Amino acid sequence: MTARWTRRPDGSNWGDFGPDDQIGRLNYLTPAKVREAAGEIREGLVFPLSLPLDYPGGNVLNPNRLPPILRPSLRDGEVNMNFDFRKKNADSKDVLSDDLAILHLQYSTQWDALSHVGSRFDVDGAGVEKPVYYNGFAAGEDVVGPTSTDDCGLVGNVGMSSTSGAKALGIENMAAAGVQGVGVMIDLRHHLGDARTVVGYDQLMRILESDDVSVEKGDMVCFHTGLADLILGMKKHPDPATLASSCAVLDGNDRKLLNWITDSGLATIVADNYAVEDFPSSLPNTSCSILPLHHHCLFKLGIHLGELWHLTPLAEWLRQAGRSRFYLSAPPLRLPGAVGSPVSPVAVV
Repeated sequence: MTARWTRRPDGSNWGDFGPDDQIGRLNYLTPAKVREAAGEIREGLVFPLSLPLDYPGGNVLNPNRLPPILRPSLRDGEVNMNFDFRKKNADSKDVLSDDLAILHLQYSTQWDALSHVGSRFDVDGAGVEKPVYYNGFAAGEDVVGPTSTDDCGLVGNVGMSSTSGAKALGIENMAAAGVQGVGVMIDLRHHLGDARTVVGYDQLMRILESDDVSVEKGDMVCFHTGLADLILGMKKHPDPATLASSCAVLDGNDRKLLNWITDSGLATIVADNYAVEDFPSSLPNTSCSILPLHHHCLFKLGIHLGELWHLTPLAEWLRQAGRSRFYLSAPPLRLPGAVGSPVSPVAVV
């Protein structure tokens, strides 16, 4: 037991990696697993798995997330882009450029931190539900928000807040773990095409059997649906009707599917769609969540989720080569306190 909780959610692994664990199933990315991953490098071919950071474009996928803003920084009150350093030293031939970015950290290819989705749960058995996150870390204490919306603006803030953010379960813990290991491709698009399909356990098992794909303890599982490929083709002008009716999503309400996630021992789940699962889920449901798969993975099991990865070129190459496993490197930004992060993952085959 820990000081934070005296009871844990049914089916969770809270405490299994220690009372203060903040990386969940990344604990399965052991040195042996990394050596195994290195053995998947045979051709030396490298596949970048990220979308450009300004994709999907607009805010159709999520009205609360906006494209990045890129601006030049200032040097002594002047614009620091093509800055002629002769202004500082007449003997200099240097021309300098420097810039800054304002980012919504989960706008494009991303990782969810374990502080991204929590739940109300009676952690001490007193009959009172409290908002908590993985391993019992508490909202308002370990994951802290600003006191007003005045502190949430995109302009006027300087530096990093010392009073707001994830004091525990921030994305920096994932970054410190390295995130190197065996990637496993599950090619839903090959079997289901680009039609909107909600995939449950039974259908998933048929696909795994058809492609002779196995998922082992510590694997980083990637679901290829094709949505990121469609988004790229829309050239930063995504059509909401097309996105809503296209490509596979997992059925977060399928109890057998959630049990498979638990029992397989997989370390992370990645998809090239918006939320991995069908979203929003209708309420009420067994987890009382609009994101039941997020609830199961982030809140209960400490499984990080990756979204909007660009998997199509790699999936097509693996299928042609008769392979499903590859070396995957995918550390997020080491940004303390963040609840999500852009990521530039790389696969090597």
